[in-house]
Parts: sequence; C-alpha cells; structure tokens
Amino acid sequence: MIKYFYFLVLFIFAKQNIAQTSKTELFNEIEKAGGVHFAYPEHEIGSQSPVPDGYTPFYISHLGRHGSRYLISDSDYRDLIDLFEKASRKNELTRLGREVLGRLHILWKEVQWRGGDLSPRGVREQRGIASRLYGSYPELFGADSKVTACATTVVRCVLSMDAFCERIKEFSPETRIERNSGEKWQRFLNHHTKQAVAYRSAADTWKPAYNKFEKAHVKPQRMMAALFTDGKSMEREMTAEKIMWGLFAIAEGMQNVETKLSFFDVFTKEELVDLWQCKNLKTYLNDGNSALSKGLMMENAKPLLRSILDSAEQIIANGSRGADFRFAHDGNIIPLAMLLHLKGCYSSVSDPNKVYEAWSDFKVAPMAGNIQFVFFRKNGGNPDDILVKILLHENEITVPPVKTADGVYYKWKDLRQFYESLL
Repeated sequence: MIKYFYFLVLFIFAKQNIAQTSKTELFNEIEKAGGVHFAYPEHEIGSQSPVPDGYTPFYISHLGRHGSRYLISDSDYRDLIDLFEKASRKNELTRLGREVLGRLHILWKEVQWRGGDLSPRGVREQRGIASRLYGSYPELFGADSKVTACATTVVRCVLSMDAFCERIKEFSPETRIERNSGEKWQRFLNHHTKQAVAYRSAADTWKPAYNKFEKAHVKPQRMMAALFTDGKSMEREMTAEKIMWGLFAIAEGMQNVETKLSFFDVFTKEELVDLWQCKNLKTYLNDGNSALSKGLMMENAKPLLRSILDSAEQIIANGSRGADFRFAHDGNIIPLAMLLHLKGCYSSVSDPNKVYEAWSDFKVAPMAGNIQFVFFRKNGGNPDDILVKILLHENEITVPPVKTADGVYYKWKDLRQFYESLL
C-alpha cells in the first residue's frame, strides 16, 4: 500500500509540474532540446478523467499549431553545406567533418525548395490528433452539427487545417466543415500589438540580458576542433557561434523530416542543453510572461480569446453541437496558454538562469501543439449548467486561479467570468 501511494504521488507530481525541466529529462530525450521544433509528443498523451454523471459532450474549441515543418529557409541548410564544401576543397575537414558533409548532402535531397513547408510528419501529426479527437467525441459530428475551421495565411497552417479536417471527414463524410484563411482570420489568429513588436525590436529591452546569457552558454571551440583542421580559416567565412547555431538548427530539426539521419553527435549533451536554454530563454523573452515585458505579450492573445469565448457562447445560445478548429503558430499558442493561465504556462521570472525551471518551450508549443476546450451539457438539465475541461496537447490541465467543479472540470460560467475579467 505504501509503495502504491509513493508511485501515485510521483504520477500526480509529474502531471502537475509540466513547467519544471531538468537536465536529466533532456538527456533522456535529447529531441526535447529542439524546443519549439520538438515533434508532437504523442507518446506523452495520458488517460482522460471520466465524464461526470449525467453530462454529455456537445462542443470543442481547438487551437492548434501547424505540424512539423522543415527549417524556415533553404539557406538554413545551404549556408552550412556551402561552408563545409569550401572546407572540403581546402582539405580542412576532420573525419567527423567529412561525415557531416556527407549527411548534409543526403539531407539536401529532401529539404531543397521546402523551406518553411509542412513536412509529411506534420501531416501525420494533424491526422493523428483529429483521429483521437473524433474517437473520443464522435457525437459532436454529423449532418446537423456546426463545424468551422480557420488558419493563418501561412501555407503550412492551411495544409495543417486541411490534413486535420480531411481526417474528420473520413470518419464522418456527412459533416460539413466550413474552412477559411485570410486577413479576416489572420487578425485574431496571429495578432501582435504594436507595443509587442516595438519591445521585441528594441535594443534595450530584452536583448542585453539575452546576449549576456548566450555569451556565457554558447562555447563552440570544442565543436570547431572536432569538425575542422583549421577552425580559424572557417571563421573567416562564418563565425564559430553561427556555425554552431546553424548545425544545432539542423540537428534539432531532423525529428521533423523523413530522412533518417542524426547530427546530435556533433555536440555533447551538455552543449545541447546549453543551446536549448538559450533558445528557451529567447522564446520566453519574446512571447512568454517574462518579468521584463511585464505581461505585455498577453495582449497578443486577447483577440484570439475573444473569438474562443464568443464562438462558444453562440453554440450554447443556439443549443447546437459542433466544433471550431483554429490553426496558427508557436507565437500564438504561447501567449494564449499564458493568458488562459494554464498551469506551468504563465510563470513570470526575471533571472535568466531560472527560466528553464519555470517555463519550457517544448512543453508549451511543440510542433502541432494544441489547446482544446471540451464542453459538456447536463442531460435534461438547465442549459446554463455546462462543464468544461481544458486539454494541452491532449492532456488535461488546470487553471489554478479558478476553482474546479469536479476534478479537472470547470463550470463554464466560472471559467468565462475569469477570462472576461482578463479581457
């Protein structure tokens, strides 16, 4: 009995402390060092709490990030290939350097002309999420259900929307899904205030703290010696730091593509963790609830939250059933999770060295990351008697400032009141 209780406590602790990240966790699954490039963690999806007696689902509101993609630009690959080819012509590659160049040539066959595109894995991720959603809530769909979908104007988001919706249609061909993408939807899906844009671009807001942190954590000398016989020669072409960051981007991005190669062996695990900490900090400073920005980034998500609340109220008022699916980016899901006050997603930290202990990019916005509101009506009861639970990447999550009504289930009126107060 004591042993059972011990494991139960560990399970609850692991489920509730999603923000805390240790080096051991990263060492055990180094792909997480990819941060927002971490491929969708389907393997971490847990079981769901039973629905309270007398309640049935009638509506889902979903925000999803696009699925796994290639690096944003072909130059993210090509610049490194050109550098290694030049070193090869000058006979300045070590044995490992020659091996890396060979791998880059193999990878280039897949990634050429695909910069920023949704990858085949990204399609599979979206289809998998849709399959599990339909399997859990098939009663939401059908000829008389109201289902809409919208995406930002970026092609990988539109294709993510289509992959997701087509999978739903395979299960329920009679369901009509109204799909849209354009400036009208872009305005709330991918909203950034003028103040947020100015803060990010200013030289004296977050950059001094970040630059100091990066300088202390990015140390490319060992890696350069492992790859090049004359590192100084290569540094006349590209700085050692830029070479390290470029190879790190390719290494972390391999989990999103089809080519089965790895570049992690170019780094030590300690170097990978240091690089991740830098990227995690940079993302936090630019999109999260950093103490430096004083909640400024929450404003970016307010139009999106307004859409979520209004769409839910419309379904409730009409007594109908259905779903609203939205597809955007990591820079949208991060401020929304923060504004929603999802556990582990809104901590405000000032010390750059403590950020990774309070907030982790791969736990908030992996590839295909998603936030789902699932609504339940009481059978034959008061139409205002509605319960809601929230899922982050298909795992139940709490909103600490709001008291639950039953386990992870909230009274919609309580949750709505809290969110309206934030708006």
